[in-house]
Amino acid sequence: MFKQIDGIPVVILYQLKRTTMKKLLTILTFVVIAIGNNTVKAQDSDIVSLAVENDNLTTLVAAIKAAGLVETLQGDGPFTVFAPTNEAFAALPEGTLESLLKPENKDQLVAILTYHVVGAEVQSADLKDGQNAATVNGANVTVDKSKKGVKINDASVIAADVQASNGVVHVIDKVILPPKK
Repeated sequence: MFKQIDGIPVVILYQLKRTTMKKLLTILTFVVIAIGNNTVKAQDSDIVSLAVENDNLTTLVAAIKAAGLVETLQGDGPFTVFAPTNEAFAALPEGTLESLLKPENKDQLVAILTYHVVGAEVQSADLKDGQNAATVNGANVTVDKSKKGVKINDASVIAADVQASNGVVHVIDKVILPPKK
């Protein structure tokens, strides 16, 4: 079934039985369809739907809902969202997240979340070292781009260029806080 060609194992398909060949082709067809559907699904999903589908962003989704920003981030955009992971929210000082999610602190939560959003689609290749990007909050974030990777303020981008139908998501490892006014 395997043959070595220049030291590389190669499957010799013509030696497989007809039933084995059919099974293999069926499996490969399902794999190709599944990969194709996932790619289309990600690009067809808006930013909020992408976050909902990601187990590492459940806290962000809860915060977006509490802030009343779901409809905004499902809008036409384009948006760039620097999305903190669940671990990033868990690293906040004890009680901070719980406090921010209370209705009486909605304005503060909105200010923090909108500091994670740029009102344009910015792919990682478009980011420049030292660049200041205006956020929807009105304050700027600073890009630090080096051989070690990309940082937004002091948060590292751990997954870049997750494409959505209305923009792009860059997953970050910290919650970035806007400057005090």
